[in-house]
Amino acid sequence: MLQNKVILGSEEWCSFPELGIPTIKARVDSGAKTSAMHAINIAPFIKNDANWVKFDINPIQNNIKTIIHCEAPLVDKRIVKSSSGFREHRYVIQTNLKIGDVKWPIEMTLTNRDSMGFRMLLGREAMSGRVLVDPEEKYLLGQPTTESLKELYQNSEKATSGLRIGLLASNPELYSNKRIMEAGEMRGHEMHFLNIKECYMKLDAKTPEIHYRGGKILNQFDAIIPRIRPSITFYGCALTRQFEALKVFCLNSATAITQSRDKLYSLQLLLNSGVDIPTTGFANSPLDTDNLIKMVGGSPLIVKLLEGTQGKGVVLAETKKAAESVINAFKSLNANILVQEFIKEANGKDIRCFVIDGKVVAAMQREAMPGEFRANIHLGGTASVIKVTAEEKKIAIKAAKAMDLKVAGVDIIRSSKGPLLLEVNSSPGLEGIEGATNKDIAGEMIRAIEKNFKL
Repeated sequence: MLQNKVILGSEEWCSFPELGIPTIKARVDSGAKTSAMHAINIAPFIKNDANWVKFDINPIQNNIKTIIHCEAPLVDKRIVKSSSGFREHRYVIQTNLKIGDVKWPIEMTLTNRDSMGFRMLLGREAMSGRVLVDPEEKYLLGQPTTESLKELYQNSEKATSGLRIGLLASNPELYSNKRIMEAGEMRGHEMHFLNIKECYMKLDAKTPEIHYRGGKILNQFDAIIPRIRPSITFYGCALTRQFEALKVFCLNSATAITQSRDKLYSLQLLLNSGVDIPTTGFANSPLDTDNLIKMVGGSPLIVKLLEGTQGKGVVLAETKKAAESVINAFKSLNANILVQEFIKEANGKDIRCFVIDGKVVAAMQREAMPGEFRANIHLGGTASVIKVTAEEKKIAIKAAKAMDLKVAGVDIIRSSKGPLLLEVNSSPGLEGIEGATNKDIAGEMIRAIEKNFKL
């Protein structure tokens, strides 16, 4: 029996003749039950009274320009649980796998694997009875050269030429910024990191301009992705407005970012749009501190600085006396503060919904460290996958729309009164949610730009 089995390394090149894929690199993983192939634009259809599915694939890793249009009989649609615990509904197809000189039919699921290292995962169900794996080896059946890959795919469709996209931010080494740059490049776009502090502008009715270090003029961009840290909101939004004046598409507008940074104004906008929030109080004078505390249901309560971010400037006052002390201390510093009812039943947990272009593309639950009530990842909170309810999705979408944000991190808390909105973030971090959900959020942001240009 052993001599009839194919010996594979941990990585091998294979092909799918019926799908028109001449070669694709696969991760050979006996720890995975199901095989999976990278696919985008997945759509079921009827062919000869049978269920089929069509999809596109970029078969070469880090090459978004080469596209193959595929179609195959649809076998099933099932829930697949990834290694990170994320559950996803996937279409299942059956087609012939050719590896070396042998060929046999396998089932595999279709999913977006942009954030993975391989376009193809070969699982144990497809290998059972036919394959032996030597995990110390790679490419035992050979691998194509760069030249031969070009020859094999010379007749495949080339993707639409890319856009010139600028990422307006402060730190190029930040995980979120690196992922956005990578995602744009992988989808064939020309990406430029623009440090906010190194940009300056010319205000002119006829020839407005934005300049970069060394006097370079930044007037030829198709789109800008603003990722503005709170400490430079004013200047970052001024630059974003200047790009808008130059008719450059901005993924979030300056107006939307500015109003999202004003906690009080944003809560007023959300309430006007019918979004429920925890009962909140705001005052300019500490004279009526006692009544302010009663207004939100008494202690314990939350005291927030309007300018706070990432959980900073947020204090839990467990007693009335503590609340009075915190409020009066903040007011003596002439700080603008909010007081808010404390949702005890949330038990240090909240939900972050990531909204892009009017859709919840991912959601995670954040849980605070023991003894901490703030669930922010930056403060040591942990993230896990969660299935949000239809009502929670509706709140997240409504909140992003009320703030006019195309990209938003919407924080929701579960209370005895139902889901309540905590706040809306116009530059939400990607590391926690991509790690928890295994989803390509950066790629979704780039796709939102492509959609605007109808690519």
